[in-house]
Amino acid sequence: MAELATIARPYADALYKAQGSDLATTALWVDKLAAVAGNAQLLQFADSPKVSVDQVFDVVAGVASNANDPLPEAARNFLRLVIENGRLSALPEIASQFRSLKNAAGGMTDAVVFSAFPMDEQALNDIAAVLEKRFGRKLGIKVELDPSLIGGIRAVVGDEVLDTSVKARLEQMKMALIA
Repeated sequence: MAELATIARPYADALYKAQGSDLATTALWVDKLAAVAGNAQLLQFADSPKVSVDQVFDVVAGVASNANDPLPEAARNFLRLVIENGRLSALPEIASQFRSLKNAAGGMTDAVVFSAFPMDEQALNDIAAVLEKRFGRKLGIKVELDPSLIGGIRAVVGDEVLDTSVKARLEQMKMALIA
C-alpha cells in the first residue's frame, strides 16, 4: 500500500537518524512493536473512540515488554509519538522501512528463503553463502516453510527471485511439453 509507505517513511527516517549509534538494538524493539501493532484486534481496540491514547499506549507497551526485557525509553517515546499521531497501523511498515535503511547502511539486503522442509543451521549457512555470492551482497536471511515447493528452495532478494524448487522445475517441464 503506497499510502502506508508514504506515511511510514518520515517516521522510519527520523528513527534511523535519532538512533544512529544503536541501530541493532533499535531494530529489535521496533520489530517487537511492529509485531504487536500488526494484530488486527489491537488495531480495532486502538481505533475505538472510547479508548484514550494512554490506554492504547499501556496495552501496546505492556504486550511488547516483560519483566526481563522492558522497553527502552527511546522505544516508549517513539511508541507514544506514533500512537498520539494515530499511526499505530503504520508501525509494521515503519519497522520494514527502518530495517531497509539499517541494512542499506550496512551493505546488507533482506532475503526470504522459502523451503519445503525445515533447515538446520549448517544448511542455512551454506545456502546463505551461495546466495550472497550469487547476488553479490551480504544478505539477512529469513526462512519460511512452503510445503508446496515439494523440494528445493525459492529465494527472494528484493525484486529478484531464484527458484530452484521442484515445483518450479515441474512447471518448466509442463510448459515445455505444452509448447
